[in-house]
Amino acid sequence: MEESGGEPDIIAFDRESGEIVFCDCSKESPAGRRSLCYDEAALQKRTKNPPIGSAMKQAQDMGVEMMDEQLYRKLQTLEEVDLKSSSWIATPDEIRNLGGALFCERRYGVVFTFHNGADSYYSVRGWRGVLRV
Repeated sequence: MEESGGEPDIIAFDRESGEIVFCDCSKESPAGRRSLCYDEAALQKRTKNPPIGSAMKQAQDMGVEMMDEQLYRKLQTLEEVDLKSSSWIATPDEIRNLGGALFCERRYGVVFTFHNGADSYYSVRGWRGVLRV
């Protein structure tokens, strides 16, 4: 995770499973994980000006999960992140099956969850990884 600009740190301990939860705590969405569409299906759909890859594939290749909304909001209680960037988050199938995907960011002191087409990509939108050990 560090090679792409992430700053992994422990943010939780699951007492039931005994797992330690690491996630990206970088101030902004990691620079080496930006300008990506959401997943491989979205990448295949994007025939004009496709990005270099997808967030879900990159997470899979790194052996981590993409952060979900609940964990993203927990991270935001520990440290304010994504003040200038945004991060794709794991999207429920009901939304993804309709072509959408979710992302989060903090603006005006509030954490927002938004939607976009899964095939969209922006230079300031990346994703944050989660590793459970």
